[in-house]
Amino acid sequence: MGEFSHDPSEYIRGIQQILISDKKKIGFLFGAGSSLAKKNEKSLTVPAIGQLTQAIVAEIGGEDAKYEKAFKEIEEELGSGNFNIETILSNLEQKFLFIGKATLNSLNKQEFEELICKIKKGVRDKVSVHLKDGKIVDKDTVVELVQTDFANWIGQAERKFPIEIFTTNYDFLFELGLEHKEIAYYDGFCGSLRAFFNPESVEDFTFLTNQTKLWKIHGSLGWHFDKDTEKILRVNPDDKDILIYPSTLKYKDSKKQPYESLLDRLSNFLKQDDSILITCGYSWGDEHINSRIISALKTNTTSHVIGLFHDKSNPIDEGSPLAKIAKDNPKISIYGSRCAIIGCKFGEWVLKSEPSIDDTVNLNLYFDEDAHFDSKEKIAEEKTGKEIWTGKGAFILSDFGMLVKFLNSMVNENEIKKLGENVKK
Repeated sequence: MGEFSHDPSEYIRGIQQILISDKKKIGFLFGAGSSLAKKNEKSLTVPAIGQLTQAIVAEIGGEDAKYEKAFKEIEEELGSGNFNIETILSNLEQKFLFIGKATLNSLNKQEFEELICKIKKGVRDKVSVHLKDGKIVDKDTVVELVQTDFANWIGQAERKFPIEIFTTNYDFLFELGLEHKEIAYYDGFCGSLRAFFNPESVEDFTFLTNQTKLWKIHGSLGWHFDKDTEKILRVNPDDKDILIYPSTLKYKDSKKQPYESLLDRLSNFLKQDDSILITCGYSWGDEHINSRIISALKTNTTSHVIGLFHDKSNPIDEGSPLAKIAKDNPKISIYGSRCAIIGCKFGEWVLKSEPSIDDTVNLNLYFDEDAHFDSKEKIAEEKTGKEIWTGKGAFILSDFGMLVKFLNSMVNENEIKKLGENVKK
């Protein structure tokens, strides 16, 4: 690791100024990690890919021995460490394309198709956390969502341009939060009885200029292709939902409607001057999204991307693919837990000066000085009061829950400032 370092307290002030400014165009790109965030034990969450894989494989394998056997063989082919929903679906779809009249993993072509359908249904069922006993969850449940607190920040923040939310998630957690807080938002669909996707409105930045935008770039529960009208409609979710499932086919599917229009919106958002895109819970593993971001940033604009990258269990290193992206592009900054790439420079997070007790209160909103990445001896030193202050720690805003707390803390600060200004008057 190099000798270069970044002071988190310096960069956080820049982020705060960006978020408070009414001149900036603020967008967020949320991945699966945002649906894992919990406010407390009552919060609804969508299972992580590992948990999702285990549950679906166990359920489908338990229904039929031939599928259980197929899963075991595929796991042997892929290796246990690489056995997940994305690799399983990719494996099955590739075999389905060329199997013909033969059999593979003891399955024929029809059985491969049935298994693929069962897995996709399992994914839909697992992300349908908005339902309880067949009904939409009550308001007492929605109050406990991190997404509801995020909607609170949107409703309280005063700004000239609406917040744009891009997400790869299929679930309804953002919808639940926005609607609970009565935040008017637009998602590309027009109408009431049979709401239809309107690509022209997605392309038009002057359309509903005061409304928050919610762009679900991998689709959503309840999106259907209607053969009669040849339109994308939003109806009750069922097995015919059109989604970009996690497999190698997602790159091909992303070139179809409505996904192409939504990715165009992401590109065009970044092509505007003074646009800031903040990613959180996004792994930077989707090449069709990454390429759009990188291409858009090559235009002559003052836009910038701040990637809050959750890497606590596997810290980003200087040679990783994501570090290379940021080192090659000064308009992309990646904030990991212990390291960051800012201005194309890779370095550790290190505070330049030890904060006072008062400063620590604010510091704790985005940086954990007590986080340990090193030896057990250092942990023991802290317990005995012998530790030496190093300025090192963990940047914590890559956790969606912590990011939302941070955003709402700025709302509270602004309200206190307003009260003080009114008293002076």
